[in-house]
Amino acid sequence: MRGLGELESKVMDVLWDAAEPLRVRQVLDRLADPRPLAYTTIMTILDNLHGKGLVRRERAGRAYEYLPAETRAEVGARLLRDVLDSSGHAESVLLHFARSASPAETDILRRALRKRRDPS
Repeated sequence: MRGLGELESKVMDVLWDAAEPLRVRQVLDRLADPRPLAYTTIMTILDNLHGKGLVRRERAGRAYEYLPAETRAEVGARLLRDVLDSSGHAESVLLHFARSASPAETDILRRALRKRRDPS
């Protein structure tokens, strides 16, 4: 994910894949990382992600439980919007993307455009 470090991205993946809010220990236990990671490292990562507005946290006794502030799809769409807005060449970016899209992705885009034209 753009703007996030490797470990931050892995932590976000764990949260997105979870069916419920997770405590620091649960995130640590679910991380697929070949390096041994400290509890305090994951606690700091989650605190940083909270500060960036990417995760929400709720008190659960003396600890916090963390959950994503947005879905993976919402974050991806926001990042794409940021790229389009900052490029100054949204048409070129979209055309390059369209040319690189797989047949399945092209079908998704066509269906979305048809829905937009005919919302009924």
